[in-house]
Amino acid sequence: MNGAHDLGGMHGFGPVEPEPDEPAFHAAWERRAFGLTLAMGAWRRWNLDMSRSEREQMPPAEYLATTYYEHWLFGLERLLVKHGLVSPEEIARVRRGEPTPSSGPAAIADDALRPDSVPRMLGNRRAARLDDAVAPRFHVGQIVRARNIHPLGHTRLPRYVRGHQGAVAIDHGVFIFPDTHAAGEGTRPQHVYSVRFEARELWGPDAPARDSVHVDLWDDYLEAP
Repeated sequence: MNGAHDLGGMHGFGPVEPEPDEPAFHAAWERRAFGLTLAMGAWRRWNLDMSRSEREQMPPAEYLATTYYEHWLFGLERLLVKHGLVSPEEIARVRRGEPTPSSGPAAIADDALRPDSVPRMLGNRRAARLDDAVAPRFHVGQIVRARNIHPLGHTRLPRYVRGHQGAVAIDHGVFIFPDTHAAGEGTRPQHVYSVRFEARELWGPDAPARDSVHVDLWDDYLEAP
């Protein structure tokens, strides 16, 4: 979708100023929001692309005025409510700092994330990569064009490359297609390519002639020019 989260290629937001020795978390609540998101994801009620899609539902003005982990917390709350794990009233009480009714310690469910499983979960680097024997639609060196489409749901096709031509630089192999995965419509396995776009192709003749941008794009995002 075309939302406030898709800011690639836009200007007017000021320079990017790296923070020296930036910590992974700037506050204890950020660490907790990250841990809660991973722990609830381990229940497999939703997938990673669904999580990203929910974060993108944050109203634009709120999205631009909040921090990275506030986006994570917003998405997690929506998923918890959507799947009946908490109620909106329970979340509202927590936000107000009010105690929540409890009948005592809850039993640990069989599919809950336990401490000894955390390293294995964090070390999983193949979650989106698939071994399906899918033929590539394009090859390294081929000129391609990013399709000028505007999906209503989650997509990894940035607005600033849509309609522009580039060259396939790398074929990364077969991966889950995020658009259908986020909508609960299956994995639709397909190849992902690193596509090289000249800066002047994207931003016109005033862009530096030697600059380029590499964007990872799925088969369904590309077409022959």
